[in-house]
Amino acid sequence: MRGLLWLLALAATAVGISLAARYNDGYLLLIVPPYRIEIALSLAILLFFTSFALLYLLLRTIGLTLSLPGRIGDYRARRRREKAAASLHEAIRLLFEGRFTQALKKAGEAHAAGHSPGVAALLAARAAHGLREPEKEQEWLGRVNDARLDPARLMLEAEMAIDHEHYAEAVSLLHALQNISGRHIAALRLELRAQQGCGNWPEVLRLARLLEKREALAPELAQEIKTQAHQETIRRQQQADEGQLLAYLRAIPAKERSLRLTHTACEALLEHGVYDDAQRMIEKQLEGQWDSELVQLYGQVRGSDLTSCIARAEKWLPQHPDDAQLLLALGRLCLHQRLWGKAQIYLEASLSLVDQRAVRLELARLFEQTERWDDAMPHYRAAAEQVALRPTPLLRLGLSSPRSVPRLPG
Repeated sequence: MRGLLWLLALAATAVGISLAARYNDGYLLLIVPPYRIEIALSLAILLFFTSFALLYLLLRTIGLTLSLPGRIGDYRARRRREKAAASLHEAIRLLFEGRFTQALKKAGEAHAAGHSPGVAALLAARAAHGLREPEKEQEWLGRVNDARLDPARLMLEAEMAIDHEHYAEAVSLLHALQNISGRHIAALRLELRAQQGCGNWPEVLRLARLLEKREALAPELAQEIKTQAHQETIRRQQQADEGQLLAYLRAIPAKERSLRLTHTACEALLEHGVYDDAQRMIEKQLEGQWDSELVQLYGQVRGSDLTSCIARAEKWLPQHPDDAQLLLALGRLCLHQRLWGKAQIYLEASLSLVDQRAVRLELARLFEQTERWDDAMPHYRAAAEQVALRPTPLLRLGLSSPRSVPRLPG
């Protein structure tokens, strides 16, 4: 429609010019001695505009001809930039696909072309990490010279250090990142992994709480991490005095306590000989949640009032009559109190449910203390045979050698 309107306008203009020229009787006189030129004014105007157009076209052609080498150079540079941009985009796609060799090649092409060289170097370093080539990782990281990319480079270096199990180096890199741009959620998650690798459990506990508060960790995962941190800290507290251990256990928030944590804490208390606190902790836990392994620890309590322990355990027996660990705990408590008959009854009842080495040894000790040597020896032999027949971890997994252990692909 627009083209038709332009055509009509040009036609109207042509008609107008032709009518004006028809009724124009003027002429143009040019005197160039000894010549005299007289032409119609309309023709003179037409020749003037025609000459102007021809001169413009001539000058334009000359200009385009002279600028042709530069224009060709600009075209080639533009094509190189487009090709480099395509290589960078292709490298990103290949990296996400896990095709690290092709991604490294395309990122190298983009870097060589000078298109976003810092980003291209980061992509190449990440692809080299996927190929498990540390030398190329460091080579490409050294080519990231843009200060604006320092946070990205530090994050990538920290992730690589964690994957290579260089946890202290990862922590140092993340601290450097904090000085530049602060710590965001992704950096806190990386630091949590690094601190776990370093065994810095107080810091792991702090980071897990912080990430849980920011809803950056699932509650179940956060609880698992906090439980592990508490367990490792308690195990380290076993080397300290019982006062420090008790102070730490009392400082654990109620919402972070769990069955596994109670088991670890009771083992530490029993090792330190803090029997009364271990007894109260086990009883409180079992009131809310029954656990056979925790009941077994109850049999190792040697507090000031073992009679009350025996009475409490016997109250649990009607509710859990087939719990071999409860019967073992009762047998141990009665054995320590020199209640030989009751101890033998409980231990033999436990043995009838599950043939355990611990029960065999307790029965052997019972018969030794009552000077029944002939009865003790079969239990010692059975306990020794159980140790000899205990399968190794590889056999339990159904593997014949360490080389058979499956490994995840890089």
